[in-house]
Amino acid sequence: MHANVGRRLLLKSLLALPAAAALGRAGAASPYPNRPIRLVVPYAAGGGPDIQTRKLAELLARELGQPVVVENKVGAGGILAAEFVAQQPADGYTLMLGASTHVTQKLLQPGAKFDPMAFTHIIRVGVSPAVLVVSAGSPYRNVADLVAAARRAPGTLNYASGGIGSAAHVSGAAFASATGIDVVHVPYKGSVEIVPSLIKGDTQFGFPVAATAIPQIASGKVRALAVTSASRAAVLPQVPTLNEALGRKDLDLDAWSGIWAPPHLPAPIVARLHAAVLQALGDPGLRRRYAEMGAVLAPTPTPEAFSRLVADETTRIRQVIDKNRITIE
Repeated sequence: MHANVGRRLLLKSLLALPAAAALGRAGAASPYPNRPIRLVVPYAAGGGPDIQTRKLAELLARELGQPVVVENKVGAGGILAAEFVAQQPADGYTLMLGASTHVTQKLLQPGAKFDPMAFTHIIRVGVSPAVLVVSAGSPYRNVADLVAAARRAPGTLNYASGGIGSAAHVSGAAFASATGIDVVHVPYKGSVEIVPSLIKGDTQFGFPVAATAIPQIASGKVRALAVTSASRAAVLPQVPTLNEALGRKDLDLDAWSGIWAPPHLPAPIVARLHAAVLQALGDPGLRRRYAEMGAVLAPTPTPEAFSRLVADETTRIRQVIDKNRITIE
């Protein structure tokens, strides 16, 4: 009898070993995150989107209890950043500021080694118009002046962008198509180079995003002629929309950005990140900073909602590209 009891106890102990080992492994593993997180930004350091993202990174670090380190990876209109992040482990330690620009780039360059829909879409952060600007010393006081000058001298006016397929490129191409003007696209490595090119006279107009344009407008370096949003920007109430200036209804060209991660990020990490970013976006200081730069915080309520938005935006942007015959030239 004592031998049978002993055998039963031994058998129960052996059966319990795998469960105990698994529990030990689970207990030993630290919860996410347990080390610094890298946030890749496809924009140049010092520009409006970079400044906004760095502030968000500070708040996100507070929510997650780990440093969130911004890494600028500029080139090819955001393609280099997207290709890099797409190849990283899906462990939550590499994130990216994904944007409408990435959708545009993939549509214009199908061979790019990333798929906007394949990324893990965590949360949209904000929406921002571009601003049609000229140098402060330019003779063009309004959109009509600029269009008239371009028509008088076809092929002689240049417009700057932060690269082929960037928001500034799409806005400029749509503007040229809508007005029937012949102008030359001059792509730079980043949006921060648009204003210097205007000041030097290398280009005559450009469409930097509001976050980049507004500080330059405030400093008196450039003059704003129009915004590409559906309604006037609160921070630039005297500046008409492009639709107003041209008597149209189809030139709403707002850009958006949000947090993406490599494909197949585990659902618990997605949920953790979504909640942390959502909490960070509630910070009054961050909201004020975005508003001052003409942007609107517009978080998607769920990761799934962001995925649907990216899909819908792919359709919309494809229509803009096709209608305005935008190419990589």
